[in-house]
Amino acid sequence: MSRPARVLAVGVGVVFGVALIVYYIVSYLTITPPGVAATGSKPRVHLTLQTVASFGHAPHADWVSYLARNPSGKWVHSTVLRVPSYSTVTVTIYQFDTATGLRNPFWGEPRGTIGGTMNVDGKTLNVLDPDLASHTFAIPDLGVAVPLKGVADDAKNQCSVAPCTLSEAHTTVTFSFKTGKPGKLRWQCFVPCAAGFPLGFGGPMQSVGWMDGYLMVQ
Repeated sequence: MSRPARVLAVGVGVVFGVALIVYYIVSYLTITPPGVAATGSKPRVHLTLQTVASFGHAPHADWVSYLARNPSGKWVHSTVLRVPSYSTVTVTIYQFDTATGLRNPFWGEPRGTIGGTMNVDGKTLNVLDPDLASHTFAIPDLGVAVPLKGVADDAKNQCSVAPCTLSEAHTTVTFSFKTGKPGKLRWQCFVPCAAGFPLGFGGPMQSVGWMDGYLMVQ
């Protein structure tokens, strides 16, 4: 290959690489969904979330996702959650996805929750079989990490389009944790559940509004 051809090839590669970086920034890092406030008032509030196997709508119909219910009872496609400082936050998560399993059994224990427990379908647990987990809800800065039990693979009436309803197959996970001083905290799922992406990461796993978001402590 001649020197001009090599220079051209390098130039094309650089332009392509820059284009990919710009696409990543525009598509994943600059989009912030609307905030959803917890219900109730300081010092005790409640967040209600759901996880779905596929969002079912544009721009990424096949992406796994979280949704949050606002104080009016409407499901919102957002993972920006607003809670008061120095308060007890009780979280209810309706889990509509099937089990993916945990690569590290460490995530099978609820951590950072009040009492070190969670309630799964009416039963108080301090550990979940790693093979039964579908997702996790984790706030590293608060030391909170909770595994979410998946729906059985052969469960009838499974949800395919969000928002899902309680008449469809699901598990219910409830837990509480305490907030501290005001701040912007990152939260996310640590289960590599992004089907179609290398090792299950990428796509919804790295995108605010899907499987990670912010806890706005105010």
